[in-house]
Amino acid sequence: MDEAVPARVREYADQAVTYVRRALNITLEYDSDTLPLLDHYLRNVPDGQPATLKLVISTAGAYFGEAVRRRLGGRWEITEDPSDWRVVLPTGLNFSPAGFVAAAIAQADLDDFDSELDAPPRMRPYVQQALARMGEVSIEEYYSLCGRLDTLEHVHEILVAVAAQMMGNTPDDDDVPETASDEPSGRVN
Repeated sequence: MDEAVPARVREYADQAVTYVRRALNITLEYDSDTLPLLDHYLRNVPDGQPATLKLVISTAGAYFGEAVRRRLGGRWEITEDPSDWRVVLPTGLNFSPAGFVAAAIAQADLDDFDSELDAPPRMRPYVQQALARMGEVSIEEYYSLCGRLDTLEHVHEILVAVAAQMMGNTPDDDDVPETASDEPSGRVN
């Protein structure tokens, strides 16, 4: 990991790699190819041990967040509590990796964890529109970290195109989604 990664994030992410290697005899590589292995590992986390569950959420969250940061760029915002750590992508799109992991384990959104995408206020309507236009998926796919990465990539690409158009740097109108006007159009919730 590079110097932009806080030491605690690095430590927690490395622990996740160790836990998965012990459980599955396979090493996670901080890429999308090995992310299904982490999803498999999370489906088998026992929920009857709160301390273990908290540790898995924190370490797997650090791993997932770092895998996303390496793929899409961005930075970490950390606090004392790893469940509050966030990854902020270059577009301003941001999320709680621990919240995504907790939701993946529970296969549901949890009151104690933030499992939503957020963005700067001006970009939120575009995020909402991009999410509304995505196709239906199964509950397992929706909560999987692979599914979350796909969603992050899609919304991030939309926001890159929106930002380019706002700055007047759009080389080809075919590359800009319909939502990329100065004022959002369509359904906004």
